[in-house]
Amino acid sequence: MLERLPATPPRLMHGLAMAAVVGQAGIAVTGAVVRVTGSGLGCPTWPECFPGSLVPVPHPEIAVLHQWVEFGNRLLGIALVLITGACLLAALNVRPRRRRLVLLAATMPLGVVAQAVIGGITVLTGLAWYTVAPHFLVTIPLIWLAVLLVRESSPAALAAPPGTPWTPAVPHALRGLLAVTSVVLVALLVAGTLVTAAGPHGGDAATPRLAAVPLPTLATAHAHLLFAFLGLLVGVGFMAHAVPVPRAVIVRLRVLVVLTLAQGALGGIQYALGVPELLVALHVLGAVVTVAATAWLWSATAAIDPAPAPVDAPAPALAGRG
Repeated sequence: MLERLPATPPRLMHGLAMAAVVGQAGIAVTGAVVRVTGSGLGCPTWPECFPGSLVPVPHPEIAVLHQWVEFGNRLLGIALVLITGACLLAALNVRPRRRRLVLLAATMPLGVVAQAVIGGITVLTGLAWYTVAPHFLVTIPLIWLAVLLVRESSPAALAAPPGTPWTPAVPHALRGLLAVTSVVLVALLVAGTLVTAAGPHGGDAATPRLAAVPLPTLATAHAHLLFAFLGLLVGVGFMAHAVPVPRAVIVRLRVLVVLTLAQGALGGIQYALGVPELLVALHVLGAVVTVAATAWLWSATAAIDPAPAPVDAPAPALAGRG
């Protein structure tokens, strides 16, 4: 049936991929807003908001604001389903069809479904911290894959013949160091969710907090991982300036370093001020932007060959002399 539709314009495919990045990051940030405003149980059931109603209804024990903050996050989830579904349909209709593009696009709606399931479990368990943390962490690989989808739908990728491989554009040692840096970033984010689990913003006043490890200990571990991440970025920078690399690698690395410094400063300020709600939400925004920027840097370390130039037609034979 898709074959009967017009082929997806490259610009549309690229735009949908970028919208997927924004949507995946946005769902994490609005989830943080739900948590810091204490609206996690504004809709106490799932998938309905209240028993017998998909939307908020007047309730004597739940504030209207909490209901609509939580319901707004669910509405964004529905919008993300539509965006990611459109990504997959558009990828299936790119001509000629490209397997890598389709596979990356397919992870988008599948990931949103996984987020919805974990979100439902989170509500049904009363916002238990060990369900809230995975609800955020599942967003991280989805943002990374969405950035790779943007690369796969770029003009250079769509101009190349289907199946053309991405080849390293930097030395393998540099890519290896950047891979280690990305692993440390994941550890940093996991530690951040544990700090949140032990902190005051659980999404609801009655939600039990993580008490097995003291909050200052978790915050210190989180800070040490930030320093490790930043130190590895400095190492990547020294290596990138010592060997020939594409200009895009240098530019994206500098952007990532600035974002990391800003994120570290914001984290220190929010901790010193007693984690005010606004700064917590901004810190989550900084986290997802840092993930996207790291994936953006990684995507610049490989290149794809452009479409081969057409073979010139053989020159016509010279006419015989008269």
